[in-house]
Amino acid sequence: MPVFQYVALDSQGVEVKDEVEALSEKEAISKIRNMGYFPTKVRSKAAAKVGGKAAARTQKRRGAGARVKSKYICQFARQLSTLQDAGLPILRSLRILQEQQKGSFKRIIGYVADDIEGGSTLSEAMAKYYRAFDRLFVNMVAAGETGGVLDLILARIADFKEKAIRLKGRVKSAMIYPCVVLSAAFLILLGLMKFVIPSFKTVLEEMVEGQLNPVTQTVLGISGWIAYQYGWAVMIAVPIVIIFILKTVRRFRTGRLVLDMVTLRLPVIGQISSKVSITRWTRTLGTLISAGVPILDALNVTRETAGNEVYANMLGAVHNSIRQGDTFAGPLRQSKTVDLLVCNMVAVGEETGDLDKMLLKVADNYDEQVDVLVGSLMSMLEPIMILCLGATVMTIVLAVFLPMIQVITSLSSAT
Repeated sequence: MPVFQYVALDSQGVEVKDEVEALSEKEAISKIRNMGYFPTKVRSKAAAKVGGKAAARTQKRRGAGARVKSKYICQFARQLSTLQDAGLPILRSLRILQEQQKGSFKRIIGYVADDIEGGSTLSEAMAKYYRAFDRLFVNMVAAGETGGVLDLILARIADFKEKAIRLKGRVKSAMIYPCVVLSAAFLILLGLMKFVIPSFKTVLEEMVEGQLNPVTQTVLGISGWIAYQYGWAVMIAVPIVIIFILKTVRRFRTGRLVLDMVTLRLPVIGQISSKVSITRWTRTLGTLISAGVPILDALNVTRETAGNEVYANMLGAVHNSIRQGDTFAGPLRQSKTVDLLVCNMVAVGEETGDLDKMLLKVADNYDEQVDVLVGSLMSMLEPIMILCLGATVMTIVLAVFLPMIQVITSLSSAT
């Protein structure tokens, strides 16, 4: 008789790992529940051994570790859902979709199909290519396979990823305009200070016999530093070094936590970052729960895909509290990382048994708030940029024209 390995929770919320003999996975789950446990993961022992050997082979496959863009994964999930809804076998569906793809993703779909031919399930095959199919995707596919609703689950994955892509695109597009304007202004001013202003230095000093006003002296000093003391190289290198340092710091969990905490405290930007993070984890968790993934597994996946260490820590605390028999809303309220609206909606969702629907409503609500905040940020940035650029240009103009005004004034007083 086949042997199934399982991970389950007992009545006290303590994790139990053991094996059980059963003819099928459904029978194994039934036996585990009859023992008084709540199963969170059940897998055939034979499949686990095959999976371990296959994982080693996966590393040798060309293009197996390639990263795939989210939009291609989204299209793949939507198309696979349509083919499954039409009643096509999963293997034939994958071969059809493989022909439509190019490059590394085409090879990955082929490898998934090969693994299924070798006896793996779709979720087990996809789990080997984690840079293409993340844990959210794999867990939802596994839930769809168990419940026999793979086509519906794939459609939900596509909906989720489409909304995530739209949200990310809105925030990115809002940041492109100020970044382009500021970069162009920076380069133009750098060019003026390096090539134009130094040519005025001798003329201006001769006009006033070396007695320049403080504004002109300051501008000429900065211009000289940029033109003759490699100041231009320092000004170009500083942003690059800062970006490199931030990326290096974010490789470490503590560094990510500190940076995320600082970001959340910034005016306007902090609010946008907070609401984007809440939208992301509520939609992820709601989608997983609606797909039938156990809440503890769903919290683990959501924590890893939260994109913000502050909220990842909060979800970890919620996970530990639920394991000990607590509710979701209680530790969420104690964390003080989300608004009371979110806590109350989660509490209502738990009471009514519609936690997934409430989480998705929270995500939609915060999605709209992100749009409003991004629009407000753009409205604020435009006048601020105009004022800053205007002040900079005015300073340069004054530095050039003040010596002329000094000469004219002195000539007028002499006559």
